[in-house]
Amino acid sequence: MSSESHLRRLTLVYNCTANTLILRTVSKKIAPWLAAGPEIVPQPTAIWPIHSLLVIALLVITSTLYLALRSRTVYLVDYACFRQNSNLRITKATFLEYARLSSLLDDSIVNFIATILKRSGMSDETCVPPVHHYIEPCCGLDEACSEAELVIFSVIDDLLAKTCIKRDAIGGLITNCSAFCPVPSIADMIVNKYKLRGDIRLINLSGMACSASMIAVGLASNMLQVMPRGSHVLVVSTETIGPSYYSGNKRSMVLSNILLRIGGVAKLLSTSRSKARFRLVHFIRTITAANNSAYRCVYQEEDEKGNLGIALSKDLTVVAGHALKANIMATGPYVLPTSELLKFSLFNMARKMPHGRNIRPYIPNFCVTFEHFCIHAGGPAVISSVQHGLKLSDQYVEPSWMTLHRFGNQLSSSVWYELAYINAKGQMKKNDRVWMIGFGAGYECNTASWVCIQPSSSADGPWGNCINHYPKDIFKNILN
Repeated sequence: MSSESHLRRLTLVYNCTANTLILRTVSKKIAPWLAAGPEIVPQPTAIWPIHSLLVIALLVITSTLYLALRSRTVYLVDYACFRQNSNLRITKATFLEYARLSSLLDDSIVNFIATILKRSGMSDETCVPPVHHYIEPCCGLDEACSEAELVIFSVIDDLLAKTCIKRDAIGGLITNCSAFCPVPSIADMIVNKYKLRGDIRLINLSGMACSASMIAVGLASNMLQVMPRGSHVLVVSTETIGPSYYSGNKRSMVLSNILLRIGGVAKLLSTSRSKARFRLVHFIRTITAANNSAYRCVYQEEDEKGNLGIALSKDLTVVAGHALKANIMATGPYVLPTSELLKFSLFNMARKMPHGRNIRPYIPNFCVTFEHFCIHAGGPAVISSVQHGLKLSDQYVEPSWMTLHRFGNQLSSSVWYELAYINAKGQMKKNDRVWMIGFGAGYECNTASWVCIQPSSSADGPWGNCINHYPKDIFKNILN
């Protein structure tokens, strides 16, 4: 049946229903006069304004329901990354010398540290917390709290200064810090410091490692859906690495000592477009914890001597690849153009044919969808595997490599340093699309896509005093 015949039938049903109801209503109203005089039958043409009123009422009801039930658009007002002081800097030579002088480490582990440092892709400008500047770090509760306050309060101060938002306007607060969970929580620490509202909504995340920042963004988006329109949610992401220092000789656990660096970021999200810099388009979370090898891929445990640390599995890149593939399958239908989706479907159909096993799977071209990629700077292996998996050119992974070189692995906040790199380089344009890819314990792959509304007019930030020195060729040191 054609659409025109459908329209004619709907029009006929509407006219019959409306005329019947209106005639009955009008007849009841004029019944006293009908008894006294000649029979008067109201004609539909004489009461056409009531049709208009019905249409207007239906439009108002439909619009109200649509506005009430539709998902609200979430915006990133602004963000601020932690800017390290030079007194926190540690060179690779100093790090290695501390390892040689330590009575806790064997010679084989010292040689292993030297090899990893050489291939880490990090420069001599990376920073660690004050407690790591001792030959044998020992981090107590006071040292851990001082490290957390140093990062968290700095980024919140910078964010409040950039956005000029009043503290009473912040209706929600989400914090994430994996290994350090003091009592009271970090969220309560922030409320106490800045005297935030008594009815503020708090969420404190822990144990989610490098992908926690993406998870916090998703939670903030969900929180804003049920808050009054125009509300603001503050999201603070950091990792206090002092308490996570491993003092044993197990290679899989000493890796975190070598790669992790201090960092943090504060973000302000809102359903108000006013002064916003980015619009959140999609957030996709993929969890593979049901698989045992994925679950133990990043795992906090004790070694045979009782030393607590975080073990990184040798299968990390393989597990990350599977998690990314699952996330791509969920993200693709929302972001890819029809042509790419059609190619992907055709290749999948061909691979299911009797002789289709030799056909390589088609990898969608995400470069037609996104102008920028922020891949978690977990290490050379992680960045390289994602680059090869998505077939990205060096141009698209430059922010990840440069962030790893300048700041090291800053866990959940690394993708925001990459976004700051793109802004500092002046590469971000209005309507540019950004894809953030985060990996974390569990094992999880979480992605968020953004659209730029207003590029930054200033290069001030973590890259402010060094952006002119980048990009750099760091691949020779990694491959040698």
